[in-house]
Amino acid sequence: MLYLASQSPRRRQLLDQLGVRFGTLAVNVPEVQVPGEPPEDYVSRVAREKAGAGLLQLSGVTGAVVLGADTEVVLDDEVFGKPGDAVQAAAMLRCLSGRTHRVLSTVWCVNGGREEHALSVSEVSFAELFAADIAAYVATGESLDKAGGYAIQGRAAAFIERLSGSYSGVMGLPLYETAMLLRNFGIAGAQSTVV
Repeated sequence: MLYLASQSPRRRQLLDQLGVRFGTLAVNVPEVQVPGEPPEDYVSRVAREKAGAGLLQLSGVTGAVVLGADTEVVLDDEVFGKPGDAVQAAAMLRCLSGRTHRVLSTVWCVNGGREEHALSVSEVSFAELFAADIAAYVATGESLDKAGGYAIQGRAAAFIERLSGSYSGVMGLPLYETAMLLRNFGIAGAQSTVV
């Protein structure tokens, strides 16, 4: 059986789109970048640690496959994590205003005998944002608990001039890469039935 090592409603929603049955696991993995750690390595490490922590919770479950993911916004090789408050969220959005940033989303699939991963890299170009736009967006509360202080599937979609890459990857779970990994582990989407 498949388990998602995340309580993120966005990741659950995206995984539902693949038509697979899965359970969820609450894992507590520190998301702290090691000094000098490249952004790609950091995102991959955190996703792998989430998957590994989930697998440890299922040590007695035969056939368990655990999916762990991490998504980060990167501008000029600086990782923009989740803002701690509205002030940090506004500062992040000011930095992203009028610029193109990368969104790295890594997925790890692990079971008792093997592990595989995939990386999705997207480029997101923001329009120039006015201070009033930033203040109004931050006031909605949507920017909290989101990498880079924004949700592409929410009101921040109006800020995005161009997206090159994976929309679902920017949301938090790149579906193409995830589906590929799940197929490699023998997990296929739900089959439709003819009535």
